[in-house]
Amino acid sequence: MATKSSLEIAQEATLVPIEEIAERSGLVPDEVELYGRYKAKINLSALERLAGTPDGKLICVTAMTPTPPGEGKTTTLVGLTEGLGHIGKRSVACLREPSLGPVFGVKGGAAGGGHAQVVPMEDLNLHFTGDIHAISAANNLLAALIDSSIHHGNELGIDALKIGWRRAIDMNDRALRNLVVALGGTANGYPRETGFDITAASEVMAILAVSRDLADLRRRLGAITIGASYSGEPITAEQLRAAGAMTVLLKDAIKPNLVQTLEGQPCLMHCGPFANIAHGNNSLLADMIARKIGDYVVTESGFGSDMGMTKFMDIVCRMGGFVPSAVVLVVTVRAIKHHGGGDDDAALVLGMENVKRHLANVAAFGVPCVVGVNVRAGDTTEELERTRDLCLEAGAAAAAINDGFGSGGAGAAELAEKVVEVCEQPTDFAELYPIDAPIAQKIETIATRIFGAADVELSPVAQRKIEEFTELGLDKLPVCMAKTHLSLSHEPSWRNAPSGYTLPVRDIRAYTGAGWLVPLCGEILQMPGLGKKAAAFDIDIDADGRTVGLF
Repeated sequence: MATKSSLEIAQEATLVPIEEIAERSGLVPDEVELYGRYKAKINLSALERLAGTPDGKLICVTAMTPTPPGEGKTTTLVGLTEGLGHIGKRSVACLREPSLGPVFGVKGGAAGGGHAQVVPMEDLNLHFTGDIHAISAANNLLAALIDSSIHHGNELGIDALKIGWRRAIDMNDRALRNLVVALGGTANGYPRETGFDITAASEVMAILAVSRDLADLRRRLGAITIGASYSGEPITAEQLRAAGAMTVLLKDAIKPNLVQTLEGQPCLMHCGPFANIAHGNNSLLADMIARKIGDYVVTESGFGSDMGMTKFMDIVCRMGGFVPSAVVLVVTVRAIKHHGGGDDDAALVLGMENVKRHLANVAAFGVPCVVGVNVRAGDTTEELERTRDLCLEAGAAAAAINDGFGSGGAGAAELAEKVVEVCEQPTDFAELYPIDAPIAQKIETIATRIFGAADVELSPVAQRKIEEFTELGLDKLPVCMAKTHLSLSHEPSWRNAPSGYTLPVRDIRAYTGAGWLVPLCGEILQMPGLGKKAAAFDIDIDADGRTVGLF
C-alpha cells in the first residue's frame, strides 16, 4: 500500500470545530472571532481577563544547522505538542505563519508533516486569514506615501538618495531585488534605485510580531525610519502621517490565529519573520496568550540555534520578560552525516561537531537542552539509537527518538516525557550581552560565542552606520544578525562547525520601529529567488477541485 502524503492525511482528517478548541482552551465566545469552521482569531481582551492566570512553561524548539530542505523542526514541534497531550498534559503550540515564497519554492509548507500537522493544512499554507497580505499592504502604503511626499513638494526635504524603505511582496522573486522606479517623466515621480524585500523581511512584519496591543503597534509603526533629509536628519513614518492608516490595515492582523493539531491541541499561528533575514519567531502576543491557556507552550524558532533561537533569547525573551524552561534541539541522521561529509558511521561521528556547537549555544543562555532525534524515511534503528547516545555523550540533558511524523503523539511521547522532566530542572537564563554594550561589541559577542568566528570585519559602510546609530542613541538596541542559515558561518558552503574565520558585516539596518539593529553578514539577501525545481511545479487542482502537490 502506498504511503499517504502529508496533504492526503490532512485532507482526510476529521477536524474539531474551532469554537470547541477555543472552549477547551479556556477562551470565552467574545474572545474568538471565527474565520470559517476551523480558523479563528483571538481577541486581545483575553490577555486582560487571564492576567491573573499562572504562566505555563515555555519550551523553545530549535535545530542543528539544517540541510536545504530542513530537518522537520515544525513536525517535531507539532509532534511534541501532540506527545504532551498524549501523556495527559495541557499543551499549546506556537508557530509562525507560512510564507508563499517557501511554499512555492524549495522548502514547501510550514504546518508540519505526516501525523504531526497543524490543520487546515491548505488554508494555513496559502492565504490563511490574510495577515501577510495586510503586512505587505501596510509596508507598500508607506512606500507610496514616501514617493508621493517627494512628488508633491517634498515638504519634509526627503533626500531620495537616502531612502532606506523598500517595497515588499510575499513571494520569492529575484527580479525585484534591485529596481529603478518612477520612470516615464515627472508625472510619475522622482526616479531612483530601490527594490523589494520578501514580506517576511519587512520591518512591518517584525513590528507586528513584537507589538503588545494596537497602541503599541501604532507607536512602533510611527517610529519607523524611512530615510533622511537633505540635512541628514532621520525621517519617520509618523512625520509622513502614515502610521495611522498602516495601523488600520493591521488592526485584525495583530490578533493571533487559532487553529489545531491533528490530535486536537490548540495552535496559535501568528506572524512569519524568517530567521536568516529577520528575527525568526512567532508573535509576542501568541506566546503571551498561549502561556495563559496551556501548562506547556511549545514555540518554534527558525532554522538553527545560531539563528532563531539566539534571537528568541536575546530579543523576544528580553522584550517579553520570558524565562524559557527548556530548549528542544532537533537533529537528524541525514543532517549530521551531511556535516560529516559522508554516509557512514565516521561521518556521523564527525558531523556531531555541528551538534556540539549547537548544544554549546543553548548552554550559553543557561537553559537545559533536550535533543529530539527526528525519524526520517530510511533511518535504521541502529543509526537512530547511535545518534541519541552520541547526543547524550555530547552533553544534552536528555535525548529521545521522535517519530511524530509516523505516529503522531504516540510517536513523540518519549520526547514529551523527557521535556517534562527537564522543565523541572533549574535554569540560569541570561541574555548573551548587556543591552548597553557598544554595537560593535554586541556583534562580536554573537559572532564569536554563537557563530564560532575569531573576529569580525566591519565594512566602511557598517562602520559609518555604527557611528551614525550611536550618535542617534540607537546603540542601546539589541542586534538581529542576518546571515545564511545553511552554515554556522556566513558562507553557506562551510559545513559542520567552522571556526577561526573572520565574519564580514557589509551593512547594518536600523529597525527603529521594531527596536533592533540588523547587521547584514556576507552575501545574505532579503529577497530570495525561486530555484530551478520550484515546488510550485507540482502544485495543482485535481478533477474534484482539491489541491494536490502541496507539502
